[in-house]
Amino acid sequence: MEIAEILNFTVPLSDITLESVVLAVLVAIIGWIVVKVLTSAFTKMLSRASNLPALVIEFLVRFFSVLLYVILALIVLATLGFDVSSMVLGLSAVIGLILGFGLQDTITNLAAGVWVAAFRPIDKGEYVEVNGISGTVTSVGIMATELLKPDNTYITIPNSLVWGSPVINSTRMDTRRTEVKVGVAYDSDLDTAIRVATDLMTAHKAVLPLPGPEVVVTELADSSVNLSLRAWTKTSDFWGVQWDLTRDVVRAFKEAGIEIPFPQVDVHLDRMQ
Repeated sequence: MEIAEILNFTVPLSDITLESVVLAVLVAIIGWIVVKVLTSAFTKMLSRASNLPALVIEFLVRFFSVLLYVILALIVLATLGFDVSSMVLGLSAVIGLILGFGLQDTITNLAAGVWVAAFRPIDKGEYVEVNGISGTVTSVGIMATELLKPDNTYITIPNSLVWGSPVINSTRMDTRRTEVKVGVAYDSDLDTAIRVATDLMTAHKAVLPLPGPEVVVTELADSSVNLSLRAWTKTSDFWGVQWDLTRDVVRAFKEAGIEIPFPQVDVHLDRMQ
């Protein structure tokens, strides 16, 4: 059998020839390579020619990549002999019907993803809390935002929830104020307790001198006078300072003879005559 006859062989139950199948495979392979090259070039162009943040660049690259793959799929189908124009019209009608019945949330997530990438309430690498969920932002996709929790739990949040909820960004600012709460007994020397706590914060190498650390009396509780140790530090040092002060204030108060009381209740019993 000659090569021409082999290539003209028609796939059963269709008008697709073996030649068109081979050509479609070649188009798919070459197109896949072209998409990779164009995506890489688009990424480099955005990185060099603009001051866009990494999160926005990643979002645009993903959108561009999806668009190219859709075009490639249509070209492959056209190579196989399908009527792409009628397919696009039919697909558009189906998409319109689906949108009318239940893809409003999808469009909302898509639009929210654009707004999140443009206005940047969160950015890649930042530690945020969204709707009670905390984690480090790894990426913002077309439909969802991805977070990684400290215990290595991976979380995907719909973009509409990110855009429509208050976002607590713990790492956007260069500095943060840490706060450690501790109670002292009512018969303790309050001035001494404040001085010891202030000296403890001042001596910590990661505590910033300005604004200076301060100790505030926050509450006269049932069993203790509650103090709040407040110190400013670099955001990268926040948790280290928080943990150090929480641990060291116990030792410092013990050495100074300041009691940290247990919760207690006085019960009085009256004898019946």
